[in-house]
Amino acid sequence: MGNAFKAYDIRGVYGEDFTREDVYKIGYFLPKLLHATKILVGRDVRISSPEIYEALVAGITDAGADVYDIGLATTPMVYYFTAKHHFDASVQITASHNPAKYNGLKISTTDALPVGYDTGLSKLEHWIENEPIFPSPHKGKVINYSMIDEYIAFIRTYRDDFSNLNIAVDCSNGMISLLMKDILGNKPAYINDDLDGTFPNHDPNPLEEKNIVQLQQLVRKQQSDIGIIFDGDADRVMFVDEHAEFIAPDVMIAVLGHYFLEERQQKGNVLFDIRTSKSVEEYLKKMGATTNIWKVGRAYAALKLREIDGIFGGELAGHYYFRDFFYSDSGILACVLLLNIFAKFKRKGITVSQLTKQIVRYANSGELNFKIEDKQTAMDTIKDYFCSIETPLAFYDFDGYRIEFKSWWFNIRPSNTEPYLRFIAEAETQTILNEKINTVKSMIRC
Repeated sequence: MGNAFKAYDIRGVYGEDFTREDVYKIGYFLPKLLHATKILVGRDVRISSPEIYEALVAGITDAGADVYDIGLATTPMVYYFTAKHHFDASVQITASHNPAKYNGLKISTTDALPVGYDTGLSKLEHWIENEPIFPSPHKGKVINYSMIDEYIAFIRTYRDDFSNLNIAVDCSNGMISLLMKDILGNKPAYINDDLDGTFPNHDPNPLEEKNIVQLQQLVRKQQSDIGIIFDGDADRVMFVDEHAEFIAPDVMIAVLGHYFLEERQQKGNVLFDIRTSKSVEEYLKKMGATTNIWKVGRAYAALKLREIDGIFGGELAGHYYFRDFFYSDSGILACVLLLNIFAKFKRKGITVSQLTKQIVRYANSGELNFKIEDKQTAMDTIKDYFCSIETPLAFYDFDGYRIEFKSWWFNIRPSNTEPYLRFIAEAETQTILNEKINTVKSMIRC
């Protein structure tokens, strides 16, 4: 089945990495894998999504299980209804932020817990390749389950008055277009807000600089207080400030503390991934948070947040997780909460950039990618070198390595979804940071 089975989901170029027949088999074995008699299914607007939906439904119903079809949906909508309406299994057909030719399946189980390679997808892959198929004599039914109004009403309960903000929004022609205006209204300036699975304006990946250019132009033209951009399936959201400068997504984890830790006085655990800035950790601790570092990716973060009963959490990739949202991630919920916070600060005369600059205290490299075959050897070489010349103050080895020294830290890790070794570093000064980055580049090129 190609290389479609990933750490977090099933994803690849449809027709190359996985086929209609593969999807049928996934559907057929899914009820057995998750002990489910009814499975919730949603899909994004990609051109291949209807065909994948048909194959998936055929497999599920041939196994004797029922399909509850919520139609076009954001991925967090599927999480919400999985948990809220007590489904034991759900599938969202999406390739998230990948280009138009990609597609995939995000699978969840009871309480919207993610099913990753370590928690079920490996078994599913084995069955698809080795087990025979015997269609059930009692074919399952397909039930229309369109419930978007309930989801919109839920999100709107978190909305305060942010009418004082001049807002710009890039919907990336993705799934957020389904509900954005129902939640934010018609006052913001919108672009790319029609559903189009060919993504004609830019790929739905806000982490790539070229994909936020249109939003930056809109913010400047409208003299907006803040710009917002979503990925293709709306589980991630990112922002630019009033100067059209991109805000590192981990900084927004710190900003969210103003709502949960200050306004609601919910002292407790906050989760962030192993790449997160120390500025974020220090800012949250001042508010009374107990900070927790963990692995990258929803398959790990959603489970960990539930395990520690965390209040909220986030990732450098723009995912934000909430106990109030069944320990899952929602781009639009994060967006609404952050707009509430920025509106309150604007009333005090504090702009978005002024607030975020209060948080950021260190020089940060951002994530650098190296295409390299022997990732583990490169990781160990860099770890051993720096640990031989400086004494580490902290050492984490559960997602690559994060090693903290007196004046700087770094994380080096293999990508779970792409053929890259990823490196990020942060230092007290730009001079120290540049020196460390140049050393790593010279070592990896060797």
